[in-house]
Amino acid sequence: MNPFKIFALAIFTFLSVHLFAQETDSAYVKEHYTKIEKQIPMRDGIKLFTSIYIPKNKSVKYPFLINRTPYTVAPYGEGYKKSLGNFPAEMKEGFIFVYQDVRGKWMSEGNFENIRPQTNKKNGIDESTDTYDTIDWLVKNIKNNNGKAGIYGISYPGFYSTTSLPNAHPALKAVSPQAPVTDWFRGDDFHHKGVFFQMDAFAFLTSFGVPRPKPITPAQGPKGFKFPIEDNYRFYLDAGSLKGLKEKYTGDTLKFFNDMYAHPNLDTFWKARLILPHLTNVKPAVMVVGGFFDAEDAYGTFATYKAIEKQNTGAKNILVAGPWFHGGWVRGTGSSFGDINFNQSTSTYYQKNMELPFFKYYLKDEGDFDPAEATIFVTGSNEWKKFKTWPPADTTSKNLYLQPQGKLAFDKVGRTDSWDEYVSDPNHPVPYQAGVQAKRTREYMIDDQRFAERRPDVTTYQTEPLTEDITVTGPVLANLSVSTTGTDADYVVKLIDVYPEDTPAPEPNPKNIIMAGYEMLVRAEIMRGKFRNSFEKPKPFVPNQITKLAYPLPDVAHTFKKGHKIMVQIQNSWFPLADRNPQKFMDIYQAEPSDFQKATQRIYHDVSNQSYITLPILK
Repeated sequence: MNPFKIFALAIFTFLSVHLFAQETDSAYVKEHYTKIEKQIPMRDGIKLFTSIYIPKNKSVKYPFLINRTPYTVAPYGEGYKKSLGNFPAEMKEGFIFVYQDVRGKWMSEGNFENIRPQTNKKNGIDESTDTYDTIDWLVKNIKNNNGKAGIYGISYPGFYSTTSLPNAHPALKAVSPQAPVTDWFRGDDFHHKGVFFQMDAFAFLTSFGVPRPKPITPAQGPKGFKFPIEDNYRFYLDAGSLKGLKEKYTGDTLKFFNDMYAHPNLDTFWKARLILPHLTNVKPAVMVVGGFFDAEDAYGTFATYKAIEKQNTGAKNILVAGPWFHGGWVRGTGSSFGDINFNQSTSTYYQKNMELPFFKYYLKDEGDFDPAEATIFVTGSNEWKKFKTWPPADTTSKNLYLQPQGKLAFDKVGRTDSWDEYVSDPNHPVPYQAGVQAKRTREYMIDDQRFAERRPDVTTYQTEPLTEDITVTGPVLANLSVSTTGTDADYVVKLIDVYPEDTPAPEPNPKNIIMAGYEMLVRAEIMRGKFRNSFEKPKPFVPNQITKLAYPLPDVAHTFKKGHKIMVQIQNSWFPLADRNPQKFMDIYQAEPSDFQKATQRIYHDVSNQSYITLPILK
């Protein structure tokens, strides 16, 4: 990009942030909205604290726009929120904004349960019934409403948006689950493919998971864990094991943390908490939103959209996915992330063309909202694309084969004896990101991977410079032929875009970024080897026996430009993002420091034991 464009982009970003700060001043909310607080009764008599902001202009009737959250509806009492809805234009459009503390959180009554299971009892309660009862009360008791309601939420509130869909209230017309918590064992937040994401789980639950004996305000709530070391790699390694982490710092005080230790496999505990099978007979319009570089709930975005599509013929269900971190579509301009520039404000595009028109159309009968089935921002080429299906129908699956001498090609390997061998040591695990961090960063999802390539326990494969653009849209499949001297192992597969050596540095360049040879992480995922056949019934490896391992990586939308290279890295640890595998078959939550052992790993790539990555390439 030339210096003038960079300067213009910087000015635009500054003005956007500055104007956003002005528009979100609570003075606007006080001037245009009246706030009331209600304890709304549920069918079992429990009352949920609800903060309602009603437009002062009574010349028209308004729909409800609801956000149900475990993160508090503060401020309570006379205080007003600084902004309403997801962004200023939504606030100025005019809705009856409703914020509710979910059951058992903050000022609501009852007992909280993480990702509460759907009830199968005739008079039972769940998040769906609480949402139904809330809407029913609002429609009947709040004056000047038009009888329609919408729900939105990001992350955990995204889960509560999803749970509004089963047996939805007739007044519920539009729902937008955004980066929704969906599956806490296979892909979101706390586990990926059965691997415990200790850093997120520990940091979150040592605050969020602290018991609440009675309704409280944030001022009375938990303050969070104070880490004794501002180096997350050292902190989790010094704990010795997951068992040691729990014994040293939490004991039995955190219920859900204890639950995760007690349920290391995909059992009835986890299956009961999966909302996806219940997304049938969906009546409201749905817009699922998420970011390709969301470190927390990228999995849930695509899993939710696909489940609704598969289980509901003719449902009004669309997908929007962009180059965003967690909530980035409303928490910044979306013009860049990490070291990568997108050359446009992707968040502004989304807010103006997708979310606001979606709610206006279905809740106010305004506009002519006629979106594509999937509105997707493709990084690399940095362009919005619209598709009739997701994944797109006009793709071809091509296998990119690992080759001897670190090569990567679309041709199969012809050799009969070819492998790469190295030693993985869980006591010296591969870091998830270069440098030292006190907390898990969000930028690791897109960051430069040159640091990992230099380690002897990371195998690297790359193509020759591409002779044409290759656009990958949809889930990537890892297919590995491996062996280990241990009885268990984790496998991390990374898909990387390698920039040409003549790529110029950005201007200005305050961080002294070297883009020449930059290795941009496009997608990575980890798999616990013992779950290769079943998450319910783990199976040990037979030492030194060649074993097939196949698993999907979350969806991508990226163009590898002509002159770039495609790289694949494979490693056996991703620390401290993911917990360490002792490389022996056991309940890892009960492992002692002495259980962690070195193992010799082999990645095979010969005529009988191919290892390859399957890419959905857009025609």
